[in-house]
Amino acid sequence: MTHTRTRLDRGRNALGPALELVHTGRAPTRAVLTSALGVTRATAGAVASELQSLGLITVDSRPGGAPGSQGRPSHRLGIAGDGPVALAAQVHADGFRAALVGLGGRIVATTPGRTAPDADPAQVLREVVRAGAELLRTAGRRCVGAGLAVPSAVAEPDGTALNPHHLAWLPGAPVRALFASCLADAGLPVAGHCGNDVNLTALAEHRHGAGRGSRHLLCVATGHRGVGGALVLDGRLHTGSAGLALEVGHLTVDPQGHPCSCGGRGCLDVETDALALLRAAGRDPGPEGSLLDQARDLLRTGYPGDPAVRAATATLIERLGLGLAGLVNILNPDRIILGGLHRALLEADAARLRTVVGARSLWGRSGTVPIEPCTLDHNALVGAAELAWQPVLDDPLTALTAAA
Repeated sequence: MTHTRTRLDRGRNALGPALELVHTGRAPTRAVLTSALGVTRATAGAVASELQSLGLITVDSRPGGAPGSQGRPSHRLGIAGDGPVALAAQVHADGFRAALVGLGGRIVATTPGRTAPDADPAQVLREVVRAGAELLRTAGRRCVGAGLAVPSAVAEPDGTALNPHHLAWLPGAPVRALFASCLADAGLPVAGHCGNDVNLTALAEHRHGAGRGSRHLLCVATGHRGVGGALVLDGRLHTGSAGLALEVGHLTVDPQGHPCSCGGRGCLDVETDALALLRAAGRDPGPEGSLLDQARDLLRTGYPGDPAVRAATATLIERLGLGLAGLVNILNPDRIILGGLHRALLEADAARLRTVVGARSLWGRSGTVPIEPCTLDHNALVGAAELAWQPVLDDPLTALTAAA
């Protein structure tokens, strides 16, 4: 025991990096963990044992090799199935949803999508937290923190939603402070974090989905309304000096286009979102379901057979490709991932979109950037949970002791 503790003391600084490697699926075995951390097998074993004792990971008691593999078999590492969770919440133009998310980006439980009837952000967040607290009571799991995704740029360090254009909130709503207050009122003594929904989508996809392995990842996605973008640089979410980077929804792609809430005209935000597709196809929004669901349903049932839907899809792809090409020229990403309606447009005609981006971007003819669909369900919720998990990933012992 003394030797194990001595090894752990030497590897204390390795606990966080080790947990992040298991969390992101990059260390499926103790041998891989040893190599990735650059420590001895004994130290890696002590670190893995400590993370297991904290209820965060599992370590196979009997190592086994894969069929046909050579060399000494290694203990397999996994996420503890009954471990702690983060409370995650998302507010969007059509309502809200809450979820419990474990390590590995695994959604443990989620509420159905709910309508947010009140324009007062404090009331909406009270309902969000109430739904999340009920999930926690039912699951009986320890909560390490809470994260909130909102469809707005979130200014740092104050945590204010500067431009919730598609919510009936006044600009500058103090969402982080309101979220923290609602958590305390619900009897949840955990830290509350918040961020822009597309930023959090990119973070989740980079760690657990379509962006895994990318160094410079560009994410562009439609929400229930509007368009957002995010950038991950060298594994870290790039939010700029005040949390306001990558407002790509306000790139102009049609100077003669529709007015935008930002004061401009023909922005990606109004030319390539769900409402834009319905409008271009000559469809009026229906009373049932979100605009995003209606637009995706229209693509699924009307493309390519319906000429109006086919023409509308081509128009949106041309505009989206023009915007992506400009971003490629400026940011030089090594991968682009698309979410929301943009994912559906890519799946409808990937060749056309890639051709537009290649023809319009500076380096398009010498090497195209891979453009892939987002792959995670509820990726903004998973990203919100990542905010809550980050203190644990940074220092598991300190974070879990403080949350006890």
